[in-house]
Amino acid sequence: MIALFHFIFLFLLHSWSVLGADVPTSLVSSTPSVRLGPATVLGTRNGSVESFVGIPYAEPPVGDLRLRLPQLIESYNGTLNATTYGHPCLQQALNTLAEFPTEVLKALEPLLASSSGMANVTESEDCLYLNIFRPANMSPYAKLPVLFWIYGGSFTDGSNALLFYNGSAIVERSIELNKPVIFVALNYRLHVFGFLGGKEVKEAGVANLGLHDQRTALRWVNKFIVPFGGDPSKVTIWGESAGSISVYLHLYANQGNPEGLFRAGIMNSGFGVSIGDITEVQDTYDFVVDQVGCSNASDTLTCLRRATADSLLAVAKTIPTPSGNNPFLPRVDGSLIKTSPLQLPFNGEIADVPFITGDVKDEGTILVFGELNITTDEEFANYVSQNWFPGSTPADLTTILQLYPSDPAAGSPFDTGDANAFSPQYKRLAVVFGDWFFYGPRRLLLDEVSPKRTVYNFLSARGNFTGIGDFHASDLLIAFAPGDMTDYFIRFVHDLDPNGPSGVQWPQYNSSARLTLQFNNGDVPLIVTVDDERLAGTEELTSLALRFPL
Repeated sequence: MIALFHFIFLFLLHSWSVLGADVPTSLVSSTPSVRLGPATVLGTRNGSVESFVGIPYAEPPVGDLRLRLPQLIESYNGTLNATTYGHPCLQQALNTLAEFPTEVLKALEPLLASSSGMANVTESEDCLYLNIFRPANMSPYAKLPVLFWIYGGSFTDGSNALLFYNGSAIVERSIELNKPVIFVALNYRLHVFGFLGGKEVKEAGVANLGLHDQRTALRWVNKFIVPFGGDPSKVTIWGESAGSISVYLHLYANQGNPEGLFRAGIMNSGFGVSIGDITEVQDTYDFVVDQVGCSNASDTLTCLRRATADSLLAVAKTIPTPSGNNPFLPRVDGSLIKTSPLQLPFNGEIADVPFITGDVKDEGTILVFGELNITTDEEFANYVSQNWFPGSTPADLTTILQLYPSDPAAGSPFDTGDANAFSPQYKRLAVVFGDWFFYGPRRLLLDEVSPKRTVYNFLSARGNFTGIGDFHASDLLIAFAPGDMTDYFIRFVHDLDPNGPSGVQWPQYNSSARLTLQFNNGDVPLIVTVDDERLAGTEELTSLALRFPL
């Protein structure tokens, strides 16, 4: 079985660079610089964009600072050379491409043609760095809006050193639109280092460290972005997949108090997850402790801090992260996350900010290839009950089995008839997984929150790859390219309104009309449609998720 977002990171790692995301490679006539108090930060200029990469925003989380809350860097001295990317955080990086059918890999060949999608930097536990991309020749106090990017990757992988994430194309497009923005992308700790669970972790107050890293990077932006030309009061947090789940959780953190760290949010494919307390993954903590030789220690957390990073990484690579049931998902810790994320729209206080949400058409297709051995109706029902709704009975699934028949023509990728049935249950698994983990939570959020907040909703139906359709993360191809989605996002970051003076107008979402902007292939690239596909199914799946959390 594959991790929920794990493939996405590997896919991006091996492909994005072919899409034209160039990294500045040399300094030109004058080196851009920024003063941070007594320090000078040196960057790189490439055409109309200046970059400052590999800036440390927190103390290195190594030694005794491992498995502790991040410590914001308060000041700098001397000269900071921000021309080389910082280390990516240590990656779990399991190989999943072997699970893909041959015809799917062949269809992806144009994107998989390059094997160098990462800047030339090595992974390290010392990885809390961020990158800044801004329009060239900016006044140091231009007060531009800021787009703050949080990558996906199942909370086990991901990096701001992926070349596609460098933000140059977005900044260039913002200049062309006369809506200039600054793009910031951070690294945050992953898997064992950033999202280890267990009662010891909870009692020590060091749960969900990767989310705290993100919050600390936002505090860094609030403190230091002004000399770069940014406005700390005009930050939009944006994420995809695990990054989108992160944005969702920041909207609800601290009883909905954004602490002045952001004024808007964008969520691509990731919302509330029906999971419980962090102590419910005690077995993962105990396994890590045992494998690194800390079982007999009087203080196992202290022992983990003294273990080698290589030993912890080796253990992380042996821990499976199955579809939807990943032990490294953010969990309830009683502090940053006080109730199950899927329950938050009912009883949580959300930040009083506008936001954009959206999904791709075929969210589940690339995420269930690990289950091609499931071939019968009985195996399907047993798998769904055991893995996605633990504790449920066959009777509990009766309605779902009716709403989602085994007929391949009703499955995902949609609108492909009986084609792409790589196993008798593949297309059924793909649609149920996508609706359970993505569509249902998004619709719950929208229905509960849209009466109280300004919300925009989209559907990306433009990928259309053989066998996998408009697959999970395919919307980034138009968001980062840049494309029309980029333009809507830039206007939203700049003005809190995605619409321009002409073109298709994106209506605000409400739970009655359910109006949604849809990105298409063909002669009609944009339409306003109604978000009601499989509505009865997503409502039933969400009801089951609330009754039977992971």
